[in-house]
Amino acid sequence: MRTEIREDLQIERKVEALLAKMTLKEKIGQMTQVRHFDDIDDEDVARKHIGSIIHTQGPTPGHNAAEWQARFRELQEIALSTRMGIPLLFGVDAIHGQNTYEGATIFPHNIGLGATGNARLVEKAAAITAKEAQATGFNWVFSPCVAIPYNEKWGRVYEAFSESTALTTKLTRASVTGHQGILSDKGTVMATVKHFIGDGSTEYGVEGGETSLTPKHVEERLLPPYEEAVKSGVGSVMTSFNTLDGIPMHANKAMITDLLKQTLKFDGIVVSDWKGYSKYGQNDIINAGVDMVMAVDGDLQEFHQVLNQGISSGEVPMERIDDAVRRILRQKFRLGLFENPFPDSDLIASIGCDSHREVARQAVRESLVLLKNKANLLPLDKKIKRIVVVGEHADNSGLQSGGWTINWQGSTENYQGASTIIDGIREAAYGEVVYDVAGVDKHPDADVAIICVGEKPYAEFFGDVGHEESDCQLTLTREHKNYISHYVAQGIPTVVVLMSGRPLVVTEELEMADAFIAAWLPGSEGRGVADVLFGDYNFTGKLPHSWPESEVDYENKYGPNFWQKKPEPLFPIGFGLEYQKS
Repeated sequence: MRTEIREDLQIERKVEALLAKMTLKEKIGQMTQVRHFDDIDDEDVARKHIGSIIHTQGPTPGHNAAEWQARFRELQEIALSTRMGIPLLFGVDAIHGQNTYEGATIFPHNIGLGATGNARLVEKAAAITAKEAQATGFNWVFSPCVAIPYNEKWGRVYEAFSESTALTTKLTRASVTGHQGILSDKGTVMATVKHFIGDGSTEYGVEGGETSLTPKHVEERLLPPYEEAVKSGVGSVMTSFNTLDGIPMHANKAMITDLLKQTLKFDGIVVSDWKGYSKYGQNDIINAGVDMVMAVDGDLQEFHQVLNQGISSGEVPMERIDDAVRRILRQKFRLGLFENPFPDSDLIASIGCDSHREVARQAVRESLVLLKNKANLLPLDKKIKRIVVVGEHADNSGLQSGGWTINWQGSTENYQGASTIIDGIREAAYGEVVYDVAGVDKHPDADVAIICVGEKPYAEFFGDVGHEESDCQLTLTREHKNYISHYVAQGIPTVVVLMSGRPLVVTEELEMADAFIAAWLPGSEGRGVADVLFGDYNFTGKLPHSWPESEVDYENKYGPNFWQKKPEPLFPIGFGLEYQKS
């Protein structure tokens, strides 16, 4: 008998033995995920038999990684003190590195990793994320996002790898493998593929909107990354805010139970998204197949009370409760939490270490896509006498990293441990580097202007173009357009570096600039941009999305390159120039 089969059988026996001893209160507790602040007092972990703790925007567990670990150790000890002694899962939105911890290695967002097309690199990035997540006390991450974005108006485009199903599927496998490794090892975590299913393909790119696709289209275009994730042994799947055929995905039994669990044979945890219980029909989501509920922002009491009532009335079968708890226990055994429930303090030294940052810097280099290079202006000669660097994005690691960086909505300030684009330029260039942050100076003697423009950070619906709480747009701001035109008007050779979480309509700016680079959201290693600007490395990145020519391209439900009224993109998916080899 193979070792894997024998271990699986041993785990199943342990799960069944434990499940048989549990009370209903203990079972419902295991199905509960809460924050370590606001939702509970510490003793509620034992009183309510809580199964999982999530860390999100709000008070941090401490001032440094040792304090984070100590805080989670305290909570774990409370869980272990209960009659059943079942350890906690600690979850975190580690979207592009352990991005909730200042000083961690922050990778380019998935859209940039999609531009690399490098599965081995994605696997390395995921493994580093797992190690730094464990170093701060977590054993579960809510990544990767495996959506297939259909409209750049969606505020989460940057969380997904590509509009290509094939590329997304390849990188999903790499990400799951990198995060989970040998799942019981101290430096790995349980991964989560999300959001099941159709989150990136809602009409007009609305977060939580309607996905009006045929079952055939869902199966062919959206399902393959999930199929690959299940084959790769992913431990968790998160349900989506969108509706499919008018049915909220959280309550879609045909998709969660019939398709995901039965047809695809997924045996891990289906977890709700934020406040999914109160938003989408309470016990409807349990009967649909959701196993663990984010009982946050006031949902805890409602969840426990209404689920108990549903079980008493027969609305929710005990078989469904046992299935949910069985899946949760199974993953806790697979993670080795019953034997090793506490984080390893030896991992703390790995957070933001040089070797991790070098992998992130490589990811930056390989993510850059060269869209234009008139008269071979690039690569720049390091001996250029005078370089003007323009714009606030040039010297701001918060702006260059996007949402889900230190804070949920990102930051507009520099954060610990990061390097900026101008840091890299200053290190690479032998001549004078002048910084014009406001883009208004006159530099008639400048040899080249490197103009850094882009979006401000955003996350989730705050990034939806057209949402009432969003100021996002599909074009550059007037101020950033002026940065470019101001230097073009001076006759200075101009390189534009665009930092954005999605392709923007920059047709006019592309015409004006001598060279134009899509840099996506590079993360903490801004020096990687200069590595390629000055020719130490060639451009290898290719567009993971087709690039729009006009805002008119988005007047229909979906953007360029899809089956409805297909507008021709300015650049097709897969486009990307390289330096000419002499």
